[in-house]
Order: sequence, then structure tokens, then C-alpha cells
Amino acid sequence: MTTFRDALAAGPLVLDGGMSNELEAQGHDLSGVLWSARLLRDAPDAITAVHRAYFEAGAQIAITASYQATYDGFARLGISRAETTTLLQRSVSLAREAAAGSGWVAASVGPYGAMLADGSEYRGDYGLTVAELTRFHRPRLEALAEAGPDVFAVETIPDVREAEAVLTALDGLGIPAWLSYSIRGATTSAGQPLAEAFALARSSADVVATGVNCAPADQVAQALTLARAAGLPGVAYPNGGGVWDPEARRWQGQEGEIADLAGDWLAAGAGIVGGCCRVGPDGIRELAARLGSAAGADGASTS
Repeated sequence: MTTFRDALAAGPLVLDGGMSNELEAQGHDLSGVLWSARLLRDAPDAITAVHRAYFEAGAQIAITASYQATYDGFARLGISRAETTTLLQRSVSLAREAAAGSGWVAASVGPYGAMLADGSEYRGDYGLTVAELTRFHRPRLEALAEAGPDVFAVETIPDVREAEAVLTALDGLGIPAWLSYSIRGATTSAGQPLAEAFALARSSADVVATGVNCAPADQVAQALTLARAAGLPGVAYPNGGGVWDPEARRWQGQEGEIADLAGDWLAAGAGIVGGCCRVGPDGIRELAARLGSAAGADGASTS
């Protein structure tokens, strides 16, 4: 049976684009602190529809709508622990339904700052210890693991300390992961050298790829060149242009075309490429076409 590790070795693999921009395009209000995670409870069919649109556009991997779904965050809104577990696991089943037996499911594990909904995932340094961050991440990872994703998407991590915490929390779950940072040029968002951040990926046998996401597209190639030292395939899914204003909770500036840069990312070692905020199905369709990828994921395992 083909595993995600096998598929990655045979890559490159095409990832999906942004979940939130497509839900907003459907008319959903994502202004609350839960962002797209709210729809796991209120409109799950809308999430499935977005996953399906990306698969139809040529994506081979769907990232679940669990980026901001956490026990602590849901508890603040009066959602019980049991219901939170249900919602986390629903995020995996919705993506699996859309994959229809021919795509990979990546369970999104966003940073602590995503729960705060204040843009701190682009700053890092929350004043928490590695041990505290590990205790925050482990229950969510356990719940997602029980739902059987193919891989964890540990994404938009702003600093090395949180990366260390998540890698510790992954131990023993038996599911591979990619580790992807938010960045500022040649450093993490918290200011640590990217070479140091990527080197951390080598400390865990669970990590199968490392790179960047939710970053300006023109910074990706440089970051992937630094990631090569980890000896793992690179991950690249930047934003589609503009700058996020965390106070106004909206994007400023024009959208761009990521497909034009994909060749540079592959040359720099990328094994997984896609888009993040402001990248929709049309952008993924163009990206897949540039990479010579057929729609779907031939031979992909759904276990």
C-alpha cells in the first residue's frame, strides 16, 4: 500500500490553496475568533465543497480546517471538550470525503497564536515555555491522530521553541508530519535564523518535509535553499500577494500569481507546493498545470 512518505519520495505533490478565502467567496462570515474553524460546527458541507474544488483543480493534498481548532480556544466560547474532539475529527473526515479515495489528507496543526486570533502567529514568543506549548498541542494532535490523517501539516509556526514543542508532542502518534514556518526573509517570524529552524526538523523521525507557508511568494526560494541542509524535501505554500493587517483583519495590496515562481521552488528542493491565503482553485489549477500534474492523486492511499 502506498504511503504518504512513498508519494512524497515520488513527488512533487500539489497542495491545495486557502480555505478561508474560498469560504468567504461562498458568502460565509469569518470575522469571529474561530475563523474558518467555526464552520466545522455550523456549515461542514461548505468545508467539504472547498476541499472538493481544490481536488478538482488538481490538488493532491487537502489541508483540514483545523488550523484554529483547539480545546482552549473552543472552551472560551463554551464548547465542551467532547464536542471539540468531535469537531477536530470531523475536519479530517470532511477532507477524506472530498478526496473520494484519490487524495491525501493533511491535518492542520496551527500555532498557539492562531488560537489567540491576534496575528501573533506572525510574531511568536508568547511568553510560554516549551513544556507549556507541548501541553497545549498534544491533546489536539491525539484527537486528530485518532481520525487517521495521512500526515500532519504543522504550519505557520513562528519560532523554533514552538517547533520544538510540537515535535515533542508528535512523539509516539505514528503519523508523519511536515514542519512549516512563518518567516521574515531569512529568519522565522520570531527572528531566529532559518538555518537553525530547519535543522530542528532533523531531530524528529516523524518529520518528512520542512519549509514555509503563509509567506510572501518572493521569499520562498531563498528559504527553501536554507531548508536543504535538513536533508528533507521542501514545503512551499505562500500567500497569493499583499500583506495581512491583523488589527483590521483583512488583506492589503494586490493578489499575485504563484505559479510563475513554482519552477524556482522545485529547483530549490520543494517536494510539496501549493498556496495559502488568497490562493484559490484557479491558482492551484495553474500551478498543477505548470507542474504537469493531473487532477487528483493517482494511486494515493486513503488510510
